[in-house]
Amino acid sequence: MIIMEEKKLVGVDLGGTNVRAAHISSGGIEKMNIEAVKSKGSVEEVLEQIYGLIDQLGIEGIEGIGLGVPGPVDQDKGIVYELINIPAWKKVKVKDKFEERYGIPVKVQNDANCFAVAEKFYGKGRGSQSFIGLIVGTGMAGGIFINGQLYTGPNSMAGEFGMMKYLDKFYEYYSCGQFFNNIHGISGKEAYKRAISGDKQAIDMWKEFGYHLGAAIEAILYAYDPEKIILGGSVGQSLSLYENYIWAALDNFAFKNSLKNLKIEASELDNPGLLGAAALHHL
Repeated sequence: MIIMEEKKLVGVDLGGTNVRAAHISSGGIEKMNIEAVKSKGSVEEVLEQIYGLIDQLGIEGIEGIGLGVPGPVDQDKGIVYELINIPAWKKVKVKDKFEERYGIPVKVQNDANCFAVAEKFYGKGRGSQSFIGLIVGTGMAGGIFINGQLYTGPNSMAGEFGMMKYLDKFYEYYSCGQFFNNIHGISGKEAYKRAISGDKQAIDMWKEFGYHLGAAIEAILYAYDPEKIILGGSVGQSLSLYENYIWAALDNFAFKNSLKNLKIEASELDNPGLLGAAALHHL
């Protein structure tokens, strides 16, 4: 069983659009700063931007810093590789740079794993030994807990379910927010607005989407047999529009007993990337 010790930490969530930094304790986020990330900046420019957010918060009494990024990570060495949304970040020794600057332990992980860690300590993963935290937004990827332990693979990229082959493409093409533009030429946001206003065509889009996501979840179930799948991301938050169709897609799942106690739920956390990055120090 994972126990959360009382620690005062800094979490950093480096996204493709924004970068956030926050003071975080066992009670959650205490103070947060946010800026539009300098995505076209140099390695040092983006680092200085993150340092600035942390410095504004202050590090007195802080016991560790956790950083979540949207890409591959060498979690042992704390090296970030090939961030698509920040082209200059090809190979950045984040752990070394931050520890040299601040003199406290630093942990680095990809954003999907941070999401799962946040759910484990602060959200619907509490009390669950085996679950998948599945981000369903502009892309699709998951963080995996098995027998109470985070499983990442050696490159922190286990759980990249969206890249698995499906139909003529791959799951991410059909099973995240890309689906609406790829198949129907409409944004997920617009599809949501139209569906909740009762537009039948949009409602049918979400039905179709639910079947595709259900197919992705079926593959996950065969691989990991989790007790729970927690959906995050913008599309994950719209679960009520397509939940029934996920279950319909699972109707032919071979092992019916595995479905009896399976729970598929939407995350209720705000800023899980920040919470999970800080909570890396509790693993």
